[in-house]
Amino acid sequence: MTWDLESIFPGGSASEALKSSLADVEQQINEMNETLIGLSGDRGNLDIQSFAQFIVELQEVTKRLREARAYIGCLTAQNTKDKAAVQLSGKSRAISSTFSAMSTRVDEVLGKLNAEQWDALLQHEDMAKVAFNLNERREWAREKLSPEQEALVAALSADGYHGWGDLYNTTVSHVRVPYEENGQVQELSAGQAHNKLSHPDREVRETMFERWEAAWTDKEDFCSEALNHLGGFRLKLYEQRGWDHILKEPLKINRMSQQTLDTMWGTIVENKPKFVEYLNRKAKLLGVPKLSWCDVEAPLGSQQTTISYDDGAAAIVEQFRKFSERMADFAVRAFDNRWIEAEDRPGKRPGGFCTSFPVSEQTRIFMTYAGTPSNVSTLAHELGHGYHQRVMDGLPAFAQGYAMNVAETASTFAEMIVSDSAVKEATNEEEKLALLEDKISRSIAFYMNIHARFLFENRFYEARKQGLVSPEQLNKLMVEAQEEAYCGALSSYHPHFWASKLHFYITDTPFYNFPYTFGYLFSTGIYARAQEEGATFADRYDALLRDTASMTVEELAMKHLGEDLTKPDFWQRAIDVTVKDVELFLEMTEK
Repeated sequence: MTWDLESIFPGGSASEALKSSLADVEQQINEMNETLIGLSGDRGNLDIQSFAQFIVELQEVTKRLREARAYIGCLTAQNTKDKAAVQLSGKSRAISSTFSAMSTRVDEVLGKLNAEQWDALLQHEDMAKVAFNLNERREWAREKLSPEQEALVAALSADGYHGWGDLYNTTVSHVRVPYEENGQVQELSAGQAHNKLSHPDREVRETMFERWEAAWTDKEDFCSEALNHLGGFRLKLYEQRGWDHILKEPLKINRMSQQTLDTMWGTIVENKPKFVEYLNRKAKLLGVPKLSWCDVEAPLGSQQTTISYDDGAAAIVEQFRKFSERMADFAVRAFDNRWIEAEDRPGKRPGGFCTSFPVSEQTRIFMTYAGTPSNVSTLAHELGHGYHQRVMDGLPAFAQGYAMNVAETASTFAEMIVSDSAVKEATNEEEKLALLEDKISRSIAFYMNIHARFLFENRFYEARKQGLVSPEQLNKLMVEAQEEAYCGALSSYHPHFWASKLHFYITDTPFYNFPYTFGYLFSTGIYARAQEEGATFADRYDALLRDTASMTVEELAMKHLGEDLTKPDFWQRAIDVTVKDVELFLEMTEK
């Protein structure tokens, strides 16, 4: 249940191979900077062939830098107290800053090419597969500051903007939550404590949640300081660029329109009453007037099935194989080659992720497996991410840069294959109800929990424009967002969710929330299509994934599904799939 990192760079945070690779990449970037200055000195006489070759080399160094950063990210996740890994993270971020500045200058050259030069560049044989990406960079460059200013922003971000994100990670590593079991008190890490919030015993959940809130209250000054400065940085940068909408960058990154986003959320809100019925029924089954925050994801009943890691792995492979031999074979490879870090132990960061090693053409999955059905779903989810990258292997680096929203499509699709099959194949009513309830809880997370995050973040930025936002104000904004998102269906909320949720502090991607819901519903719509078309859909699915970094989501849906995402029809059909789960749950629990 522990991953193998030695095959990537042997030696962990003391790896000489890693240090050598970082040094080589840094030198290569510096040399490329000099080359770029020479190439772009006289724009009117730019050697297009040499510039095209430079872009090829740029993509190769992109892969090498991602390889090193992914490895360092694995080191800091598996042991939050690995100080050498933290130092390596700072080193890689500094190199990334230099690389980002160079990339900005490349984008400026793209933006200033005349029509004849642009056409000549696209005629180059190596540019055809990345034409969409080059045009995207060309247009984006025209919306930013001058290359010199953007380079300065990137340089200052390493110790400024990204530094605040690093501070949050350090703060999380010091969180300890007391937990008593079998007469002994343990000090749980944030990741371990969070798993206890879905304990089958309500008294344990309530006690743990009280201590969880207390732990984050203790760290609220550090967290609010980090969040305020992250928000302030973004707002000031957007102001200098002349951007007047906080969603401009996240929408651009996710290659989707405001109309698509608004249509998606609007359709969800219209369908929330049915999910409130589910929450009310669950409260009745638990014997309480209303669910508390820590009841929402709790299992029904006093006992919870424990699924061994090996059994969970076998179930995932079996269900994947029913859809796609290639997907199942990938999962087998990941398990057999120890690409997964799943051990439940102290010192790990909370949450889960899948990271790609584009040079090695491998992936690594991080999570903490405690044997719950939800853990099995998480494992399937992360394997879906890994399969997505497997489909992209061999493409140029620019054509592999798919955004978070479509990344969440592949992962959620994989999760859905496993959870839907598990419900259908349940051996008795009790098991079926438990699995169905676990499945519905994910709909609640995407429609309500993430909606609350989205509402909170929008309102936080509006408040931040007026100055620093205090922990008390942040708590108030969070509770208001949760009350609205859950339609007032809960008896208590999580005021310090803004502090405990890592996603608010991720600096690479602003608004790390709505893409999850997009991915969930987009994958649900795809899953419904797969059910209709049967085995032949697996090839179409791979083709869709392979295009995810080469067109907008609206173009992707139209090309591969014939759907218009700016209209509510697609979203409603996807939501209908999840509504059926609720209707079945209500029917099964009527008595």
